[in-house]
Amino acid sequence: MLNLILALVCALIGLIIGYALISIRLKSAKEAAELTLLNAEQDAVNMRGQAELEADRIRQTADRESKAHKKELLLEAKEEARKYREEIEKEFKSERQELKQMETRLTERASSLDRKDENLSSKERLLDSREQSLTDKSRNIDEREEQVATLEAKKSEELEKVAELNQEEARAIILAETEKNLSHDIASRIREAEREVKDRANKTAKNILAQAMQRMAGDYVTEQTITSVHLPDDNMKGRIIGREGRNIRTLESLTGIDVIIDDTPEVVVLSGFDPIRREIARMTLEALIQDGRIHPARIEELVEKNRLEMDNRIREYGEAAAYEIGAPNLHPDLIKIMGRLQFRTSYGQNVLRHSIEVGKLAGILAGELGENIDLARRAGFLHDMGKALDREVEGSHVEIGTEFARKYKEHPVVINTIASHHGDVEAKSVIAVLVAAADALSSARPGARNESMENYIKRLRDLEEIATSFEGVQNSYALQAGREIRIMVQPEKISDDQVVLLSHKVRKKIENDLDYPGNIKVTVIREMRAIDYAK
Repeated sequence: MLNLILALVCALIGLIIGYALISIRLKSAKEAAELTLLNAEQDAVNMRGQAELEADRIRQTADRESKAHKKELLLEAKEEARKYREEIEKEFKSERQELKQMETRLTERASSLDRKDENLSSKERLLDSREQSLTDKSRNIDEREEQVATLEAKKSEELEKVAELNQEEARAIILAETEKNLSHDIASRIREAEREVKDRANKTAKNILAQAMQRMAGDYVTEQTITSVHLPDDNMKGRIIGREGRNIRTLESLTGIDVIIDDTPEVVVLSGFDPIRREIARMTLEALIQDGRIHPARIEELVEKNRLEMDNRIREYGEAAAYEIGAPNLHPDLIKIMGRLQFRTSYGQNVLRHSIEVGKLAGILAGELGENIDLARRAGFLHDMGKALDREVEGSHVEIGTEFARKYKEHPVVINTIASHHGDVEAKSVIAVLVAAADALSSARPGARNESMENYIKRLRDLEEIATSFEGVQNSYALQAGREIRIMVQPEKISDDQVVLLSHKVRKKIENDLDYPGNIKVTVIREMRAIDYAK
């Protein structure tokens, strides 16, 4: 409608302007005629007639043009009005269709809600019926419990009448007598058994172990999860990273090791849990720095070359270890497997050095007991070979080591030693027992394995909490880095016989609740002091 009004206004303005132009033209024509009459009076009559005729013609032409233009404007206005009406009708039609679709969806949703409401109502009725059933059952159970309680009360009354004691008095007397008799009897038997075992075995075992440990001097190699590579200057860091990081990405993808380049001057850190991959990355990076040609193709070439070099080094480590332990006739595949242990650690202890030490200790112990020394050294050397493959083969290192020992036709004593050194199966030979003892000696000696400060403090705290959890304990102190726990008891609550029982109870609870290497000594101290003053 606004466009129509504007069109009409424009048409009226055009008519007014046309009329004004025509009026101006007529005026100028009239003036020209008058001037002509003044200049030539003799031609006035003729010229005036012609001027009037011309004026009539011009007026008629202007009237025709104004009517035609007005008609065109009206047609244009009607066309615009028709188009606008069609657009409005089209919008109304689409909105009506959308409203109809929305109404259909709302109807369907209402139907769905009605169905869900019916389902919920049926479920609610079912739950009400089940609840009523459970209530009835609970009522029946309560009634039966009341009947049982009544029968038990009657039974207790009859027993009290017969014994002339109430239930609490009888229980207290029986428990006191039983505790007194059992405490003395158990403590006496424990003392006798301990004395007998100590008299027969303690001295011999200590001598053998002391001699073995004195004759064996082992070194320890600790491993970390990072390796530092020194650079000639800090400009080398940019060359190692490469354009848009392509060099460092290539090195990380080929070796599986994270290359950390930080603000530390002239140092690049290689981080990764696999020591073999980390060593290959270190060798590659040092070769690149020395060569100076650092690009992806060169990195790929050096990584492959160092992998082959690492295989040779693993074989050399295995051969040197086998020669040191006195088992040079090992299968070549077993030598490579043992060489891989050079790059495997357990709680910070190098597993290859640990295996060599266990083999030597087992040989010394076997010599003291008259067993086969060479077989004991071989079994001790191979007892942990499954740790070289436990990241690649499914199963524990005991299962993997046993399977490979069978595969390469090792001695049955060696196979049983590998399978039993953690107590998974029964030891069938003295050598198997000696290897287990040597394994414990090698791993449990102070300094053999690293332990985090958090785990160390937690173990001490757990030891003291276990000791103080027993009744009658006054104080407890963890000593010697958690290898001894000393317990102070209250003498008025704990007797001498109960001291022995308490030490065995604490020992049992420590064995059940804690994981620890070696042995923990439990010492219970009971002291009775009588103090008086002479005046």
